[in-house]
Amino acid sequence: MTAGIYAGRAKLKTLIIERDKPGGQIKITSDVENYPGILNISGEELSQTMRNQAENFGVEFVQAVVESVDFSKDIKKVKTIDGEYEALAVIVATGAVPRKLGFVGEDEFRGRGIGYCATCDGEFFAGMDVFVIGAGFAAAEEAIFLTRYARKVIVIAREPEFTCSKAIAERVLAHPKIEVKFNTEILEVGGDKVLKYARFVNNKTGEQWRYDVSGDDLTFGVFVFVGYIPQSSEYADQLRLDERGYIPTDENMQTNIDGVYAAGDIRPKELRQLVTAVADGAIAATSAEKYIAQKKAALGLSDEKEQGGQSFEKFFDEELEQQLIPILDRFEKPVKILAILDDTNELSHEVKGFLSEFAALSKKVSVEFLQKGETPEKEAKIGAAMFPTFAIFNSEGEYTGVKYQGIPGGHEINSFILALYNVAGPGQSISGETLEKIASIKEKVNIKVGISLSCTLCPDVVMLTQLMAIKNPLVEAEMIDVARYPEFKNKYSIMSVPAIVVNDENVSFGKKNLDEILKLINA
Repeated sequence: MTAGIYAGRAKLKTLIIERDKPGGQIKITSDVENYPGILNISGEELSQTMRNQAENFGVEFVQAVVESVDFSKDIKKVKTIDGEYEALAVIVATGAVPRKLGFVGEDEFRGRGIGYCATCDGEFFAGMDVFVIGAGFAAAEEAIFLTRYARKVIVIAREPEFTCSKAIAERVLAHPKIEVKFNTEILEVGGDKVLKYARFVNNKTGEQWRYDVSGDDLTFGVFVFVGYIPQSSEYADQLRLDERGYIPTDENMQTNIDGVYAAGDIRPKELRQLVTAVADGAIAATSAEKYIAQKKAALGLSDEKEQGGQSFEKFFDEELEQQLIPILDRFEKPVKILAILDDTNELSHEVKGFLSEFAALSKKVSVEFLQKGETPEKEAKIGAAMFPTFAIFNSEGEYTGVKYQGIPGGHEINSFILALYNVAGPGQSISGETLEKIASIKEKVNIKVGISLSCTLCPDVVMLTQLMAIKNPLVEAEMIDVARYPEFKNKYSIMSVPAIVVNDENVSFGKKNLDEILKLINA
């Protein structure tokens, strides 16, 4: 964000490619109290403010997943699932993801009680006991956050004390809903479909103890916060990495390749905090500005700014409506939404209001509302099994395979807009390789993606599966809000999102790319 602000302020044509909602790890931090000049602010609010600042300086945003890069020439190329971008300079600020511990049952129960994102999955453990594994800043911060939902939070720390700042540690130790067990490690978790027990050991005395679900509790949660893995795999063939996978730079944030910079938690550094990330971003953008000026002079390039780009990040407010109208005007063909409602379900009224409000923005979008059981042949056509539900049809009246159970608000507004855009045309630019992989599916497949509207990891999976459905008539992709459809959640014992269910049998959790989804289909 800071790199974007400084680059935009320098009048550079700047694009931020982000796989999730912009803001990085700070956006899931409940309280920011140590940023100079700000007494207290939520991470989400700070992220949005920084985004607004960037946009005020002309920075554009696009949500996409980087598949590969080519930094070998003066013009750097970044390939995403949506197309390829070119630039004279690139700043890599991809950060890091949570590290696994490797205890018995960790992989088996991931998404069924084992979690790594309190913001995404904390609500599933309302009124239950929750264990937090770790002694650093993330563990302390997330333990406090989880007290919003959990009956009790037990922090398991193998160290004799917290390794984060004393101020945060004291908040954890003083919290009435948090118990801390130092010199303790988790050995195993187990159960049936969900967690039923966990075993721990005191690493000083060797004494073991066990936690079992009791009373009316059905399960409990374990959240692991024991460090991060740098997200550098896409750059391993191009940039020099250190032994842990981080991208080394000089004091100007320059990598081993001219014109390519790294900023934030992707770099090896002693202090991984907001204030150091902000400094990295400012330095990287300033360095890139100087490099670009020199390179333009050497290559004889002009400073003329091109126009273009589109962002689908903001929610359905008045400002978004004004942005959506010109986007909907670009639709080449009309699209139709068929909604099957159930008036005995309060969600049906919300779905009807959402779709009616959206359709009023453009004559190219129409909605047909039917009641459950009113037209069985239409329900059968879209395979309606949960209500309310709505599906997208193209201008020829053909079902596209894209279906929703729930309201695509929150982070999922992106999937809704992009699905319509791809159906109506012109649609997003798709590489030939991606289209070939999608076309390789030769048998009918149904992919259900269980999501939470607060999940920042879910939109990528939803949009990818919807693209597969739109480009291959054998694929059906459904978005299901697990909070609003408890029968779906309970059937597959879903305790984490995104949850991917293939052909109502195989269940997998976490963000997946195209190759990983194809592997699930062929399993």
